[in-house]
Amino acid sequence: MNKRKHTYYSNSVPKSLKKKKSSLEKQIMKKQQRKLEYTKTQPAPLKKIIPLKNRKTRYFDNRNQSTWKIPTAIVLSGLLLFILVIPAVIVAMFGDGKQQSIATQEKETEATVELDQSPISVAVMRQAKDTVEDLPLEDYVAGVVASEMPATFELEALKAQALAARTFTVNHLLHGNAEGNYDVTDTVNHQVFKNEQELKQLWGKKYADNMNKIKRAVQETEGQILTYNDAPINAAFFSTSNGYTENSEEYWENEVSYLRSVESPWDLDSPEYLGRETYTIAQVEEALAIDLPEGAPLYIEMERTESGRVSNIVIEDNKFTGREVREGLDLKSSDFTVTQNNGHLIFTTEGFGHGVGMSQYGADGMAKEGKTYEEIVQHYYQDVDISTINETAPTLVSK
Repeated sequence: MNKRKHTYYSNSVPKSLKKKKSSLEKQIMKKQQRKLEYTKTQPAPLKKIIPLKNRKTRYFDNRNQSTWKIPTAIVLSGLLLFILVIPAVIVAMFGDGKQQSIATQEKETEATVELDQSPISVAVMRQAKDTVEDLPLEDYVAGVVASEMPATFELEALKAQALAARTFTVNHLLHGNAEGNYDVTDTVNHQVFKNEQELKQLWGKKYADNMNKIKRAVQETEGQILTYNDAPINAAFFSTSNGYTENSEEYWENEVSYLRSVESPWDLDSPEYLGRETYTIAQVEEALAIDLPEGAPLYIEMERTESGRVSNIVIEDNKFTGREVREGLDLKSSDFTVTQNNGHLIFTTEGFGHGVGMSQYGADGMAKEGKTYEEIVQHYYQDVDISTINETAPTLVSK
């Protein structure tokens, strides 16, 4: 019996076949791996962009979409930080400094020197407003010095002016006539006076420096007055002499021992030393209340004092004192000459003021030479002493 050949099938795989299969799978896996790595390194394919006229749905290239989002976010964040944070930092750093700077500027416009409050008060009639202003004596003296003498003058000259102003005031309070509800006016009838508000308007940015200087002059002479025979003097003063001051009786009626003519050569440098005024014959007639011939030279004759000022003048048949002509024509000085020209009278003056007592520009000239305020006042007021109000006028202090 022939044996039949049978073919057997089995689920098992021969070893040789397994090795071949394993090698083939590894090769397939390596190819797939290389393909995957190659794909990762290539740029993403562009999406199809349809021309605008054929578009129904828009397609965009989104390759760089993530790259512009980050810088934009950074820019927006920085801008927001600048708007919100930086102003706050600036205010924190400089806000207080700015406020301090404003406060400092305001402080610099105020005088920092403080005067002691004197027990003596002065009632000042403010002519422009027709009101009375009550002030402590030293504050009033400071306002007078600021109004009567340039603040640019030397400190020693300002001290001399403070002494003269205080003496004039005390003498008037003791012996002057009561003027209703006030003691003095703020005009040349007594002493020119301006308060702080008026001086701020006058000086502007220079107010603080000027007022501190003047208050220092007042402070360093506080309570001092000039006396003669233990009584306050008539401390007359004026702007500029003609080189000499005038004896009191040559300009006023009474002879006063301490108001003697003295040399004052410093005044020749004053900007107020020379003056000139021109009048028509008609103006002179009206000012002096006289009649003068027209069309002919006028007869004019003058007499002068020892200091060179006009004591008397004759114009045609009309006789006047030098003071009357000066005040009638509002001349700067009673030291004048007269020339005639084509129906006009030309008056040339030397000096500014009545000339009696202390010359202000002379005082400044002495101070520039190193003289003290004591030396200045004792030059212009002969044989006077520097005393205190407490010693000389205790009744004023007790009020």
